[in-house]
Amino acid sequence: MASDPATAPYELRFDSGRICLDLLATTHPGERLDSVERLRAWIAGAGLVPAGTPLAGVDAEWLAAFHELRSDLGRLVRGELDGQPADGALTRVNAVARAAPPAPCALRAEDGGLVRRLRTPPECGQLLAVMAREAIELLTDPGARGSLRQCEGDNCPIVYLDTSRGRRRRWCSSEVCGNRERVARHRRRAALARA
Repeated sequence: MASDPATAPYELRFDSGRICLDLLATTHPGERLDSVERLRAWIAGAGLVPAGTPLAGVDAEWLAAFHELRSDLGRLVRGELDGQPADGALTRVNAVARAAPPAPCALRAEDGGLVRRLRTPPECGQLLAVMAREAIELLTDPGARGSLRQCEGDNCPIVYLDTSRGRRRRWCSSEVCGNRERVARHRRRAALARA
């Protein structure tokens, strides 16, 4: 299903390879976490909570906390990629990671199968801790760290985990940045042919 170009900048993407990197991607091409409702959709879409988990407690304070962690994660990840350590951001991410993540439990569904639920409604600090811990694991695992890539698309700041065969992925999304590059290449060739 094709998306409406007017709403495309506000689509939520979960294709960076890690939830912490997907959080970073919410700033491009514009702010995607611009309301409490969008944050609720992002939390559910990212799988931070089991499907159907009520998120009534999400409020403006949560939104500010997610923006703050996103900023620290961005400085930390980009600093590591650029060889310019962001120790202040590292200190803050380590502090956020101290909180315990939400406690899951298994319950019987109506069909008799097991489903995952949370023991209590999730707290903001618990969900932030999940992403901070994931970022710490990512940046301290040499194999995963070596697979981090900056998108080669024009003006695209998205960082992703390259798990492609041969580790030759160039764009955050072949459908978005890759397609833009192919169109630009075609236009350059067409302009040269006309000249």
